[in-house]
Amino acid sequence: MQTMLSRGQTEEVGSGSRLIFGTLYPAYYSYKAVKSKDIKEYVKWMMYWIIFALFTTAETFTDIFLCWFPFYYELKIAFVAWLLSPYTKGSSLLYRKFVHPTLSSKEKEIDDCLVQAKDRSYDALVHFGKRGLNVAATAAVMAASKGQGALSERLRSFSMQDLSTIRGDGTPAPSGPPPPGSGRPSGKHGQPKMSRSASESASSSGTA
Repeated sequence: MQTMLSRGQTEEVGSGSRLIFGTLYPAYYSYKAVKSKDIKEYVKWMMYWIIFALFTTAETFTDIFLCWFPFYYELKIAFVAWLLSPYTKGSSLLYRKFVHPTLSSKEKEIDDCLVQAKDRSYDALVHFGKRGLNVAATAAVMAASKGQGALSERLRSFSMQDLSTIRGDGTPAPSGPPPPGSGRPSGKHGQPKMSRSASESASSSGTA
């Protein structure tokens, strides 16, 4: 338990030390090199950042497989200090002896791989974008068709009686002349008929 606790504490101390001395300290001096436009200092810190990037990449795997190694985190702190030290000039030494010759010999292949990866990523992005648009359009069409079907079913649920009731309640009576034969006749044509019927009734009463 004591060993595991000390290892955890060592890991925390190592992470904090690497953050301060391996990242923030070089970042500040890189800012000063850019501000002063000192080419020598600029090249020095550029070499350091290249080595530190490779170290961080390798650290991702070594933390998985070599974390059990004794004094593993202490060795990482010592390595970062060796890279930064102006006496050892570890970053400049590693860059000039190993990194620069390797990258110079493989530069064309690396550039070709980066161009191919860029093209493939662009093609993949366009492909997935088209698929996303097709899926969205299909979903919109299906939603519209479902909504139209629900509306038609809603309209079919009304019976003819409901429709006639709605029309009788809401439609006003038609206005216009009454149909022929309905109502009392009026005017000159109605008066002779009334006098003829009165004379016929008078003659019938006299005969009796």
